[in-house]
Amino acid sequence: MKVILLQDVRGQGKRGEMINVSDGYARNFLFPRKLAQEATADNVNTMRMNDKAKREKEQKAREEAAELSGKLREMTLVVYAKGGGAGRLFGSVTSQEIADALMAQEKIDLDKRKIVIEDAIKTVGVYTVKVKLGYGIDAPLKVEVKEK
Repeated sequence: MKVILLQDVRGQGKRGEMINVSDGYARNFLFPRKLAQEATADNVNTMRMNDKAKREKEQKAREEAAELSGKLREMTLVVYAKGGGAGRLFGSVTSQEIADALMAQEKIDLDKRKIVIEDAIKTVGVYTVKVKLGYGIDAPLKVEVKEK
């Protein structure tokens, strides 16, 4: 019997896949637990429509990430931090501070976990941090640290 999986099933397949299983396994295990549905023509058509919508949504998100990558490459973000004179800072500049400055100055909402700082930023100056936008797209962002 052909079924469409509604959830991941260990040893059988991933959500959204159409697989071939025995009639008893489908009737006695998969259907009662709402793990799968029978692969009727209507259900197969619905599955294909969902797959198409998912691919289009992913393509749109990929294009937005590429566009944001272009913006980030060209900009220089200014972050102000408390300093103790002579170019030294109290503490260091964190990815959260960079994300907050990005939101305040450029109205770009970015999660702090997407900002990768290689070495701790503990002095005043210009640094380059990497921003991971997903879909294999990374963008360098210049961050200029100034004393308050």
